[in-house]
Amino acid sequence: MSGKHEFMHHYPKGFRRRRGLNWGSLGMMYASYYMCRYNFRWAGPGMVEEFGFDASDIANLWMIWSLAYGTGQLFNGLLADKIGGKRMMLTGAVGTIICNFIFGFSSFIGTFATFSLIALINGWFQSMGAPGMIKINAAWFRRNERGTFAGIFGIMIQIGQFTSNTLSPLLLAGFTIGLWSLGTWAVEPGTWRLLFIVPPFITALFAVVMAFAVKEEPSTAGYPDAVEDEIDNSIGTKVTIRESFRTIFRHPLVWFYALAYASTGAVRHSSDQMSVLFFSERLAIDMNSKPIEVIIILNLMTAAAIVGSIAAGWISDKLFNGQRSPVAMGLYLIEACTISCAAIAMFAGWIQPGPGGIFLGGLFLVLTSLTVNSTHSIVGAAAPMDIGGKKFAGFAAGVIDSFQYYGSAIGLFVFGQLFKVFGWNAWYPLMVLFALNGAVAMFLVMRKQKRMQTLNPIQSS
Repeated sequence: MSGKHEFMHHYPKGFRRRRGLNWGSLGMMYASYYMCRYNFRWAGPGMVEEFGFDASDIANLWMIWSLAYGTGQLFNGLLADKIGGKRMMLTGAVGTIICNFIFGFSSFIGTFATFSLIALINGWFQSMGAPGMIKINAAWFRRNERGTFAGIFGIMIQIGQFTSNTLSPLLLAGFTIGLWSLGTWAVEPGTWRLLFIVPPFITALFAVVMAFAVKEEPSTAGYPDAVEDEIDNSIGTKVTIRESFRTIFRHPLVWFYALAYASTGAVRHSSDQMSVLFFSERLAIDMNSKPIEVIIILNLMTAAAIVGSIAAGWISDKLFNGQRSPVAMGLYLIEACTISCAAIAMFAGWIQPGPGGIFLGGLFLVLTSLTVNSTHSIVGAAAPMDIGGKKFAGFAAGVIDSFQYYGSAIGLFVFGQLFKVFGWNAWYPLMVLFALNGAVAMFLVMRKQKRMQTLNPIQSS
C-alpha cells in the first residue's frame, strides 16, 4: 500500500478524540517533568554566587544527573515493557516531586556532595517518563503517523521549557503576596530554592489528570482494532523482561540510533543547561532582574525547537514514508555548519557583553535549538516506536534515550575540563564534533537499512 493511501486510513468514530485526550494528558504530564528539570539551569547563577561554584561545577552536577538518567533509561525502559507505561510515568512523577522538594528545602547544607546525591536520585526518577510515554503512544499511532507524533512530543517538551522560562524569572525577581489577616509573604530577589518548590505542585496536578484519563492501548478504551501494530499486533502491550531484552538488544539498528542520539544529547543539553550561565558569565547579564533579552532568547529557542520537531516529523512521514535516517543525517550536517559559524564568531570576539554580542549569542543558540531538537524528536521518539512497536517500544526508547544522556554526560564533563583552560571559547567547537558524529551514525543506519531491505522489510525500518 502506498504512503498516500496509508495516510487516508479511517479510524472508528470517536477514536481521534479519545486519542487526543490520551495524548494530551500524557503530553502535559511529560511537560511538567521538564519543569522539574529546567528549573536547575535557572538556579545555576544563584548557586555559583552562594557556594562559590563555577561553570565546571554546574556542568559536573548536570553530568551526574545525566549519568543517572541514562542508566535509569535502560532499566526503566525494560521495566516499562513489563508493567506498562502508565504505572511507570506515575512512579517517576512521584519520585521527581519528592526530589525537587528535597532540593528546595534541604540544600541549605550547600555542599557539592549534597547537590550531587539529590541530582542523581532525581535523574533516576525522571528517566521513567520518556519510556513510559513512548510505549503508550506506540500503541495509539500508526507507523506513518509517528513522525508527526514526534513533532507533538517536541511541542510538549517545549511547553514545559517555556513555562519554566516564564515562571523562573518571576520567582527569581522576588515578590510579595498578601495573606489577608495573616500578613504578607515576601520573597527576596534571587531566592533560587523556590525554583524547586513551586513546579512540583504543577507536576502533581497533571499526575492526577493522567491517572484518570490515560489508557495503555486503544483496546482498553473501546477501540480494539483501530491501530494495527506492524511488529506484533496481538492483544496487549506487556511482555516479559527477558523477551523485551532479547528482542531489542539484538536489533541490528538500535545501537546505530543510540550512537547518533548520544550526539544529540551532548549538543542539546550543553546548549540548554549551560545557556543561562553563559548569559550571566560571558555576556554579563543579571539573572535576578527579569532580563527581557534572556527571556526572549530562551523562548525563541523553544519556538525554534517546536518548528524543527514538527517539520522533521512531517517530512520523515510524508516525504520519506516513515524513514527517519535520511532526514536526521541532513539535520546533523546543518547543525554542524551552524555551530561552526558560532565558534568562529566566538573566536573573532563578536560574542561579548553588549547588544551586538547578546544578539549574536542568542541567534546561534536559537539556530542550534532548531536543528538539535529536530533530531531529538525523530531519533528519540519516532525511531523507538518503529523499532519496538507497542510491545517493545519501552526498552527501545530506553536504550536509544540512555545514549542521549551518556552523550550529555561525556560532553559536559569534557566541557568542564576544557572550560578551566579555554573558558567559554571551548563551548561551540566541542559541540561541532558531536554533531558530525551524529551525521556519521545516521549514514551507518542508512547503509545498514539498505543491506537489510531485501531480507526483512519490517526490521529494516
